[in-house]
Amino acid sequence: MPSDIEIAQATQMDRISSVAATLGIPDEALEPFGHYKAKVSNAYLDSLPERPGAKLILVTAISPTPAGEGKTTTTVGLGDGLRRIGKDVMICLREPSLGPVFGMKGGAAGGGYAQVVPMEDINLHFTGDFSAIGLANNLLAALLDNHIHHGNALGIDVRRITWKRVMDMNDRALRDIVVSLGGPANGYPREDGFDIVVASEVMAIFCLATSLEDLKTRLGNIIVGYNREKEPIRARDLDADGAMTVLLKDAFNPNLVQTLEHTPAFVHGGPFANIAHGCNTVVATRGAMKLADYVVTEAGFGADLGAEKFIDIKCRKSGLRPSAAVIVATIRALKYHGGADLKTITDEDLGALEKGIVNLQRHIENVRDVYGVNCVVSINRFTSDTDAEIERRTGRTIAEIFASDGEAGFRRIEEDVIRGAPREHDGNLPPGGGAATTPGVRGALVGDAGAYLGIRAAEGVRRPSGSPARALLGGRDP
Repeated sequence: MPSDIEIAQATQMDRISSVAATLGIPDEALEPFGHYKAKVSNAYLDSLPERPGAKLILVTAISPTPAGEGKTTTTVGLGDGLRRIGKDVMICLREPSLGPVFGMKGGAAGGGYAQVVPMEDINLHFTGDFSAIGLANNLLAALLDNHIHHGNALGIDVRRITWKRVMDMNDRALRDIVVSLGGPANGYPREDGFDIVVASEVMAIFCLATSLEDLKTRLGNIIVGYNREKEPIRARDLDADGAMTVLLKDAFNPNLVQTLEHTPAFVHGGPFANIAHGCNTVVATRGAMKLADYVVTEAGFGADLGAEKFIDIKCRKSGLRPSAAVIVATIRALKYHGGADLKTITDEDLGALEKGIVNLQRHIENVRDVYGVNCVVSINRFTSDTDAEIERRTGRTIAEIFASDGEAGFRRIEEDVIRGAPREHDGNLPPGGGAATTPGVRGALVGDAGAYLGIRAAEGVRRPSGSPARALLGGRDP
């Protein structure tokens, strides 16, 4: 099979103006970056009416292995498949970070024939969003040190500065450093360090903000350190919020690209899920739901991390509601969680697979019982997976169903993932933080003959304490 980059480079992409035209986006709302990627004006997206019945499908995963389980590949494949059967679809993804791209994990534009393109551009500098976010972060750091150098009117305690500089690269030599050496003209020496751009609070704010005004307010609330009375010093105290917002104003417009099958996709923002909330921007997801009937998106890491943060943070702050979820699992991850050594997880091991199923069960319970979201399980199959392992507990993969059963097979997935989902979320989500009292999945996880696994959300979900679900309305907890 050709490599990912060979597949991507052999694809004839549509011009981005043509992709935009399929969504009804006029040329004047586009800011092209070459022929195959463009930013879409937030002013245009804000002017669009809400689309009644638009459904948001969340792709998450079981506890991942270091190589990842294929959430992006599944997200792209599901979007392409729904479009193939005539559905009006958009995909929403995060932008890759250069650190992981050049590290063990590699790129984050999908894989095989389920990719977003232009793949090399997306994985590297793309439209410069991460550069703008890094500049806004480092502007605040520079203003902070400059304030201290020129008299320190706010009485900032240099021992209690919490704000770090950032760069979009894994560079361990810069994690902990000493700055302002070289004499009085360079400021007061102190300990400092660099984080990666996706770990910056600016990135998290960028992805949660709903408008430029909201962005400025959130940036102004950033705590950069404390004064000698241990009171917080915020970015707005340094008059940094306006300048930071100006640096981000163009980056704040969502990036439009396409998949190998020309399905439109917003790729915008990219906070890490283990540090922040691990989702693409709110403005991109909201915009997509005004442009398409079905929006397929993903959340980082496993369902116990990214999916929880997607619902607890992104949905509560934005008013978004998932209609259904897809939990991506791999045979190698199930074996790994069943005790198999990382070096041997490509070897057949039915015993470890059986033990690892418990991990999948817990993620199903979390999504279905704790959060009340209908879900299906998709097995992302690798060449090392044996037929015995696949047939042992899981049934077939979404990709295999589409390849062997064609449109009819994929319509069965549509029935379970989308039509079986509630037309609108009831607006109530349990408070989270442990197993719910509804029965979990205890039997063998086997679908109908030749089918993936479909799982329904339980009714009457309640917490062990008996505490009621809390409302997911307008981003506020009652």
